[in-house]
Amino acid sequence: MDAPGTSHTPIVFFDGLCGLCNGFVNRLIRWDRKQVLRYATLQGTTAAAQLPPDKTHDLSTIVYFDGTRTWTRSSAALRILMRLGGAWRLTGIFLIVPGFIRNAVYDLVARNRYQWFGKHDSCRIPSPEERRLFLP
Repeated sequence: MDAPGTSHTPIVFFDGLCGLCNGFVNRLIRWDRKQVLRYATLQGTTAAAQLPPDKTHDLSTIVYFDGTRTWTRSSAALRILMRLGGAWRLTGIFLIVPGFIRNAVYDLVARNRYQWFGKHDSCRIPSPEERRLFLP
């Protein structure tokens, strides 16, 4: 596996203030048994250095860099789950649903995420055990 932050490391960029996003990252950490994924907030320096400004200014979407290509919204979420392997690959079946339908549902949740799941005052601080999975 490549070192974190290199061009081939899969990175999940997320809104560090969003309760839903943080919950998703917490689950990914538990489910990613091989610890392939790395995590960075959209508000952080890694996102600023590796993503175009339009991706870092829109905190309503998750951004996934799979090592070669960048994905957003529902495509990002599904591809992240697929990357976990095993039974999670089956989530790829939802990619047959047209993107405009998947993203309409995604956007509905994204618009209401702070109201439904809360908003933190500061970005997530990884535990000592998680620290190596997080990029600045």
